[in-house]
Parts: sequence; C-alpha cells; structure tokens
Amino acid sequence: MTYGTYRQHASNELAEIEAAGLTKRERGIRGPQQTAIVADGTEVLNFCANNYLGLADDPRLVDAAKGALDEWGYGMASVRFICGTQEQHLELERRVSRFLGTEASILFSSCFDANGGVFETLFGAEDAIISDELNHASIIDGIRLSKAQRLRYKNRDMADLEARLIEASDARFRVIVSDGVFSMDGYIAPLREICDLADKYDALVFVDDSHAVGFVGEHGRGTPELCGVEGRVDIYTGTFGKALGGASGGYVSSHREIVDLLRQRARPYLFSNTLAPSIVAGTLTALDLLEGSGELRERLRDNASLFRRLMSEAGFELLPGEHPIVPVMFGDAALTARIADEMQRRGIYVTAFSFPVVPRGRARIRVQLSAAHTAEQIERCVRAFVDSRDAVAV
Repeated sequence: MTYGTYRQHASNELAEIEAAGLTKRERGIRGPQQTAIVADGTEVLNFCANNYLGLADDPRLVDAAKGALDEWGYGMASVRFICGTQEQHLELERRVSRFLGTEASILFSSCFDANGGVFETLFGAEDAIISDELNHASIIDGIRLSKAQRLRYKNRDMADLEARLIEASDARFRVIVSDGVFSMDGYIAPLREICDLADKYDALVFVDDSHAVGFVGEHGRGTPELCGVEGRVDIYTGTFGKALGGASGGYVSSHREIVDLLRQRARPYLFSNTLAPSIVAGTLTALDLLEGSGELRERLRDNASLFRRLMSEAGFELLPGEHPIVPVMFGDAALTARIADEMQRRGIYVTAFSFPVVPRGRARIRVQLSAAHTAEQIERCVRAFVDSRDAVAV
C-alpha cells in the first residue's frame, strides 16, 4: 500500500472530525503559563489551566529548577535501574510518601504512565478490577493492559458498585478504582463509602488524585484527607503537572511491597526515562511551600467560592460543589461553542466541552480557578460570561 492511499484515509477521518465540530485546536502561548497569557498574539485571562495553586511560574520553583541544571545536569539519559538514580529523585519519593502518609512511592514520567504501569503489574487473570465509568482515560488504558476481569460501575453509584463487588466475589483479589475528582464535573468521589464497601467485600482501593493533590483537604493531601479515609486507600496515583508546579511527572504511592513490585515489573518505569532533574528540584520546592503554609489553598478556595457566587447571582447554571473546577452548563453544543468563542473575543480563555467528551445535551464551559487569579480578574470573567450570553442570544 502506498502512502497516498493512507493519506486519503487520514484526510477523510480528519474531515469527519471537523464536520462533527470536534477538531481540537491548540493555541500558541508566548511566555510562561500564568493567569494573564499571550495566546496567538492576543493577551487573554486563562481560566482553563490546571495551575490550581499558581505555581507554574512561581520564581521559587523557577530558581530551584535553574539551580538543579547546574548541580544535577539536564537529564538522566537512561532508565534508573540501568544508569543509577540521583539522590534528589530518591528524596522526592520520600517526600511524596511523607506528604501522603504512605510507606513508599515511585516516580513515573507522567501520571498517565503511572496508571499504565499499575494494573498489568499487580493484577492477573484471577483478579477483578472494578472501575468508575467516568475514570480518566489513563486508568481505562491501564486497565486494558491487565488480564484481570474488568467491571464498571455507574459514576459514584454505591449500590451499583456493591453489585459489581458481589459479581466479582469469586476473584482472587478485587480492587475498586476511582478518580478522586472527576475532572469534567468537579465532583469528588465518595471515598468513605467506597472504603466501607472495600472493607465489607475484602477489596483494595485505588485513587487517582491528580485533580486534588496539593490543594484539597486541610493540608492539601487530597480527597482521602478530605473524606477522612487516609490510611484506608491502598494505592494513590497523582501528577506533578497540575497543582504541584504544572510541569510533568507522576507517582504511585502505596504499601512498600506494592511499590517494590512496581520497581521490578512496571513497564513504563523500567523502559522510560525518569523525571528531568530540574523538574524534581522544582517539585521538592513546591512541597516545601505546601507544607509550610496553607495560604495558597485558602486563596484558591476563596476564588472558587467568589466565582461560584457571582455566576449564580448572574443566573448561570453551575454543577454544584466546592472544587475549583466549575462547569458552566449550557446544554446545546453549538450554543456552548459560540459562547466560548465570544468569551475569547472578550479576552477570556475558556474551552467548550460537548459530546462525546461529556454526555449528549450536557455541553458546558469548564472554568478552572487558580490561587493566582485576582478578584478583579474573576469579576472580569463573570462580566464576559454575561456579555457573551447576551451577545449570542441576540
């Protein structure tokens, strides 16, 4: 087959994506990620980043990363078990465990890789993986790599979860798998009820806390802390690419034996470079800041509360909650896309989500607040929503 034949196939696929209104377009950003950015040559306020604590351009993290380039170099140039591990990587693993209250942690180049390495390593054909239907794509892909029995339960539906646990009663091991926060809705998983069912049916509990670690809970230890189940979650995964500096990298934090087994068999760990030294240094500094003060977490909570209050007063439909992910619901996909476009013309960078990313008829603009947003910027965002709604309605 010549490439010309495949080119036509690819072009047809791309045309179908475009016709369905699902083409993902990336905007070039000049300068660091922050609340006010220059995108495609235009200054806009960014309300769709995962930069929850505003650390992506924090000078303290930048200075730590610069210093690490001089002390530790640019990269490791191989995988850890072949060429060795820098002391600061070992220190970051210790710090993650101390922060989360677990026995051990292991670094991956991303949380996608962490989720891709867990299930194949830990669970076999005699086991059952019971997963929330709205879990992240990395969890779904990771589960596919395992030979274990796969069952799904309805989002946050504990009766359905219990039914799946009963269905898997003959499995050697059972593990309940859930996001800590479901990123399209901002909903928090009912971890106390999940852990109670795990106790009742002798199951393990796995939580991907990427959209919570660093800022959810009194000390920022995530949804298990918020829900009062620290010590009852067996396997944590998470990312450094959101609240903890916004760069890259992920981890599994768990019982020592689980982490030791992942070091021996997890393919993304064994066959992929670890984090760049500069990212390790910046992440260690981010943990220092989180452990030293709750100021950024408090500011983030205040910003999310202010946005929710002002938007509700302006008559917008929001999904309920307290998380800084705030879905603004419009329902109709075309209307949502027009409002998002109008928002960007008014200097507010947001993204519209519609089917198949979210259920049909549940189109939304997902706003994400940051501790770095000012009250004036939040008020400007709300005014843009009001003006855009009025303009589109006309």
